[in-house]
Amino acid sequence: MRRVRIGDLVIGEDEKKAVNDVLESGRLSEGLKVKQFEALWSEYIGTDYCVAVNSGTSALLVGLSALLADERFPKIKKGAKIITSPVTYVATTNAIVLLGMEPVYVDIDPATFSLDVNQIADLLKTDDPDEYAAILPVHLMGYPNDMDAINFLAEKYDLIVFEDAAQAHGSLYKGKKVGSLSLLADYSFYIAHNIQVGEMGAVVTSDAKIGQLMKRIKANGRTCACTVCLRSEGRCPYRNAPFDPRFTHEYIGFNFKTTEFQAALAIPQIKKAEAIIKARQENVAFLNEKLQCYADIFQLPFYSQDVSYLAYPIVIKNNAINRKELMQSLEQHGVETRPLFGCIPTQQPAYSYLQQQYAKKLPTADYVGSSGFYLGCHQYLSREDLEYISQAFRLVREMV
Repeated sequence: MRRVRIGDLVIGEDEKKAVNDVLESGRLSEGLKVKQFEALWSEYIGTDYCVAVNSGTSALLVGLSALLADERFPKIKKGAKIITSPVTYVATTNAIVLLGMEPVYVDIDPATFSLDVNQIADLLKTDDPDEYAAILPVHLMGYPNDMDAINFLAEKYDLIVFEDAAQAHGSLYKGKKVGSLSLLADYSFYIAHNIQVGEMGAVVTSDAKIGQLMKRIKANGRTCACTVCLRSEGRCPYRNAPFDPRFTHEYIGFNFKTTEFQAALAIPQIKKAEAIIKARQENVAFLNEKLQCYADIFQLPFYSQDVSYLAYPIVIKNNAINRKELMQSLEQHGVETRPLFGCIPTQQPAYSYLQQQYAKKLPTADYVGSSGFYLGCHQYLSREDLEYISQAFRLVREMV
């Protein structure tokens, strides 16, 4: 039986050479490959700085921690409210809560899963805006949020915008890459993502101070934050200081450093990013055509050449089919599936204490969270794989 996976990774000659270069260098912890990756990724996104970390979750934590440590942003503090999406991977909310701030949810657009900006505006009008510190939109499945509207509201109410672009490598909003449209943005390079290395994350910004803070905080808050260590060359900026900057800590931080191997795997893929995005777009378009006959049952992905698709999201219409049974049937036919994350304040057990507060307030998020799922659309799928997916959906009519 054919197996069609959510994500896959084909190690090419470029990737093998990059990994072998690391082995031959004898340097496994952060070094020149990480620095090269950071330079290439910031250039690709269109920002001045990039800080690589060990996961997308770490990217969220280190970005928020840098904002907390920056005295220019007094509203970012313990207890501050951050507006974010109820439907996404739980790491976004976890980062907010772990750093002592409060997530506040608004409903989402049913087609693009982006924040309902009208609800954000109403919330800031009716609630005390001084309690809010930031908006953290999530570009879920690669779909950009309405960043003009979000930035307008942020400026009006003195809020920071931090984009969660973990799933949106290369997606465009009005010609600019998401991640370059706010003060800072995070990315994940998890195995199923468009640039995939297993585990790694990054934060991009064009703010020099935030970039420096993130470099320090990701390394247990140590004093030094040079792009490349100059100590061995006798050019360390702290060479005459009565302390060693590597073991002097100005901030309470984390060990979020990544490895040379992960950066080495990412670098060749950055150079292929546009081809990867195009292949995924073509796969989404093909599946949309093949599955259009089920449009009365499913909401198929909204197609746009501006979207760098993480996966192929489907929402069951009007509870026409039992999601669990359908996903099990597809799995039995060799087609991998995943649920579309769930509505965090009403459907995730870790946040059950929020259920009463948000009961019936997020109808679209609740529905998508219980009726949405996704398939793979990655660049390694063959035309035969895509045809096989469409054939596997023939069982749908039997279930209605």
